[in-house]
Amino acid sequence: MKKFFFDCGTRDATASLGLLFLRVAIGLMLMIGHGIPKIQQFDMAKEKFPVPDFFPLNLMSPFFSLCATIGAEVGCAALIILGLATRPAAFILAFTMVVAAFNIHASGLWFLGPGVEGPKEPALLYLIPAIAILLAGAGSYSADAGIYREGRRKKW
Repeated sequence: MKKFFFDCGTRDATASLGLLFLRVAIGLMLMIGHGIPKIQQFDMAKEKFPVPDFFPLNLMSPFFSLCATIGAEVGCAALIILGLATRPAAFILAFTMVVAAFNIHASGLWFLGPGVEGPKEPALLYLIPAIAILLAGAGSYSADAGIYREGRRKKW
């Protein structure tokens, strides 16, 4: 179980540096651009926040839907930035972006443009790095690398 949650993936220095940059950039952009504004507008949005229209998520209230979205966009983004439980956090974030793109913005156009309301593009642009981080892991410059240290094989 520890390996599943905390395996950092590659330990190559160059790849780990690239993953560190990707994790920090995407995590901060998501947190600052989407998560924190939802917290600031919580009182206004808690009654009218969209709820996905497929089972079992359609059983949520708008309040709980907003809380779950904030949890993904702030909590999981923070875990990704730190590189702590990165793969589970990336999975939850990717799931949230799939729901946002293909359910909440299902009727929206694919790309941003003049007068386009609610396009899929922002959610897809967060989905792509979330999948990359899910597959690659956090890299050696992460909290996961400190928690899960692979046993070194002896050559003798």
